Amino acid sequence: MPVMQIYLIEGRTPAQKEAFIAEVTQAAVDTLGVEAASVRVMFLDVPKTDYAIGGKTALALGR
Repeated sequence: MPVMQIYLIEGRTPAQKEAFIAEVTQAAVDTLGVEAASVRVMFLDVPKTDYAIGGKTALALGR
């Protein structure tokens, strides 16, 4: 049973997440030879103030 843990900066829409889930699930089916029903995907939304790039928060960078 593949379990995928995906970290994202907060702000993605439910529709974006659903589309991503479908693509990641299909990739697991195609490459690992597993059934789609066995694939688990978990999102961990990270607040923009808690994610930094190059010494600045994502919020400060306007991400």
